[in-house]
Amino acid sequence: MTRVIMFGALQQVAGWRERDFTVDNLGQLRAQLALEDADLAARLASPGVFAVVNQDMVRGDHPLEPDDEVAFVPPVSGG
Repeated sequence: MTRVIMFGALQQVAGWRERDFTVDNLGQLRAQLALEDADLAARLASPGVFAVVNQDMVRGDHPLEPDDEVAFVPPVSGG
């Protein structure tokens, strides 16, 4: 199963920090999350939210393996 981790405010919106999913790619994962929680799906689609697979930032419909780790990271502001 693919391990999914939410960081920052995304964790609060999701109501969980880590969960396992059985999906083949990032697009399927996003679709499954959207079916479960429209608010979370909207946040994940926001500009500046990054998907990170095995500590590498990815875009689009990136393929996933069962032992992959996917992290969703919200925008970070600095000063």
